[in-house]
This record gives sequence, structure tokens and C-alpha cells, in this order.
Amino acid sequence: MATQSCETCGRPVRIAGGIGDLWSFETDPTGGMTIVLDDGGEFFLCHDCIEQLPSDRVVTSDDVNAL
Repeated sequence: MATQSCETCGRPVRIAGGIGDLWSFETDPTGGMTIVLDDGGEFFLCHDCIEQLPSDRVVTSDDVNAL
């Protein structure tokens, strides 16, 4: 099982797939994703932090940094 830290809250996030899951038969999904923003920002965020981003407008790097 691989993990990567969320860039806003710092929580370790499970990354699904890979050789580690082959032997452990782990079936849980990935707990986050990398988002690429129109302003050039790129961040790996957990699902909880993604849910806190604004949904009524285009998200910017400032929004992510404000978390």
C-alpha cells in the first residue's frame, strides 16, 4: 500500500493499485486525487479537502492555500 500526504491537511492518503495491493488483495479506493487548476496550480488533496473547495466558481490556487 502506498500513501501520499494531502497538501492542505497533511493527512496520509491511501493510493490504490500497485504491487503492494497485488499481494495484500486490498480493494479500498484511492483517498484523494491530484487536481490541476486553470491558474497553473497542481495539488494532491484528500477527498475531505476537495469537498471544502468552492463549487459555485472556478477554483484557484488561493482557494487551496486558504484551506
